[in-house]
Amino acid sequence: MNNKKEFNGDWALILGGSSGLGLATAKKLASHGMHICIVHRDRKSSLPKLDMEIKEMTKNGVEVLRLNIDAIKRESIDQVVAVLSNKPVKLLVHSIAKGSVKSMYPTEGSLSKDDLEITIAAMGTSWYVWTQALIKNTLFSKKARNIAFTSEGNTRVWNGYGAVSVAKATLEALMRQMAVEFAPLDITTNCLQAGATRTPSFERIPQSDDLARLAKDRNPFGRLTSPEDVANAVYLLCKKEADWINGTILKVDGGESLR
Repeated sequence: MNNKKEFNGDWALILGGSSGLGLATAKKLASHGMHICIVHRDRKSSLPKLDMEIKEMTKNGVEVLRLNIDAIKRESIDQVVAVLSNKPVKLLVHSIAKGSVKSMYPTEGSLSKDDLEITIAAMGTSWYVWTQALIKNTLFSKKARNIAFTSEGNTRVWNGYGAVSVAKATLEALMRQMAVEFAPLDITTNCLQAGATRTPSFERIPQSDDLARLAKDRNPFGRLTSPEDVANAVYLLCKKEADWINGTILKVDGGESLR
């Protein structure tokens, strides 16, 4: 098979695709012929590096769009819907990492109610809002995929991870419900649970170096998960052979969570 034709004409919309898991996913899918639309929020100083990555992706003969906007705002959703009009969206990936990593212990600077709500909205319920927008505007193609990234912090306790943990639990609850309710629309909905991965968002977690060492020790393969490992799993879920995978939390961690 000519990989460049594997997803000929299909588009992937990646929310939070300028770094980490989202960017690795964009690069993987572009290498297999999928057009990419990246929604991100970055400082101007970060854009040249991202533009170089995008230039490399376009060498695969695909179109790559990027919009440096706040994915949580309604007007941003409307803007993306307009840009993707008449473009068949095969895949929506939720990789937004905007949230608070603060201790819940009640001291000055601890996690507030507003911090919690902002994190849940950005890293949790925004997935549903975007999914609804694509459905309402008939942008999903047949056999579409809807994927969000969760983590082992959905059930384990890490210092400062409380708000994100709540957001991940929200993602997983939404996934189960959407998997059932959107199945008649020919959309499959799943979560990928990545192992500990060195990404900009991971580095923001308190004692992230300690977490990384612990994860490496726990992993049967003796290494951390890479963004490319997760991107490969997204690619596999986009293939025809994955049509019957729906409502699942797929672990992409090399067995790290078993120990």
